[in-house]
Amino acid sequence: MIEPYQAVGLIQTVRGIRHRDEIARNLEHISDMIRAASWLSSMDLPVRLICVPEGGLQGFTDEVFDLDHEEYARECAIDIPGPETDELGKLAQRWNAFVVAQAKARHPEFPGRYFNVGFVIEPEDGTVVLKHHKLVPLFPVEHSLTPHNVWDRWIELYGSGLDAFYPVADTAIGRIGIMMANEASYPEIARGLAMNGCEIAYRGPYPAPGVMSGMFAVQNRARALDNNMYVIGMNLGTYYLHTDSETPIDTFAGGSQIVDYRGQIVTEVPHGGGSAWIAGTIAVEALRQFRQTAQWDNWMKDLLTEQYRLIYEQPVYPKNLYLERKPYGHAEYHEQVTRKQVELLQERGVWARPATTNGGGSGGAPEPDKASRPKRTRAK
Repeated sequence: MIEPYQAVGLIQTVRGIRHRDEIARNLEHISDMIRAASWLSSMDLPVRLICVPEGGLQGFTDEVFDLDHEEYARECAIDIPGPETDELGKLAQRWNAFVVAQAKARHPEFPGRYFNVGFVIEPEDGTVVLKHHKLVPLFPVEHSLTPHNVWDRWIELYGSGLDAFYPVADTAIGRIGIMMANEASYPEIARGLAMNGCEIAYRGPYPAPGVMSGMFAVQNRARALDNNMYVIGMNLGTYYLHTDSETPIDTFAGGSQIVDYRGQIVTEVPHGGGSAWIAGTIAVEALRQFRQTAQWDNWMKDLLTEQYRLIYEQPVYPKNLYLERKPYGHAEYHEQVTRKQVELLQERGVWARPATTNGGGSGGAPEPDKASRPKRTRAK
């Protein structure tokens, strides 16, 4: 039997890096935050799960400054396992809690490339017991590879089962899965995890526009309700664009939540712009009992799979996009992918064209001035 316990999601201040050795500063801050969060939150129930937000180790330098993919892979991406996950493993052992975190990481089968990888570390000996390669990045700007980008090779390596795309760790505190940031914008990601047994889903942070408009909260609650699973949706706190920045930015605007298996908010931290954490009770046995006994809103028992399969018969997004080349920069991606995807849906008659058009593509924010990018620095 799994006794109820506390889960903690760090709302972390982070400094964007331009070299791997600068991660140490973020790890030091994570250690301090875990100390405070574990001590205070354990006054209710033991803390058995600690979630470090996406971006917590490296920030989002590659996305913000449109960095070259190969340069970032060489200078900033980590290996899993590696020194950074070893440090997190020591924290898992020290606090007797599972740790879930994320990093832009290399893959031995794809030299010169990196993926966005979520991972679970267990407390017994601090080892990585699950790796999830992000399936849906923030497409217009995020340069990470995804399994779909290298589909043919990924299938050769890992097959085409649920474990190849929606892995779930069956642990002593429940079945843990990962859906990072934009992944939870798509209900299929959460459903894939749930169909592979997920009970507790880590949900990474969401940028400010999506928090301010309510998207982050709606998605957290809907994914939890749709699949009768807990969602731990912690956002980042203060963000320094690079290690030498003097003025931080509240890029994420708060909105952290823990949501239960009925879509109800367990706990919520609406504010951002600082270092904090969110904590709430996880009752896995209650979730399992609900899934077994509910007659209506344990939805997955009623999936009409043959009927829903019709929705996906025609492919939409191109697979193998980066099998033979590195990922596009921001402007090139807009022209080569985003614009063409909009036109595809219009040509199929799925989307009606507006009466006035800006040329058939979607808009976007201006590209950052390359001259304003921070110079590469090494931590001393």
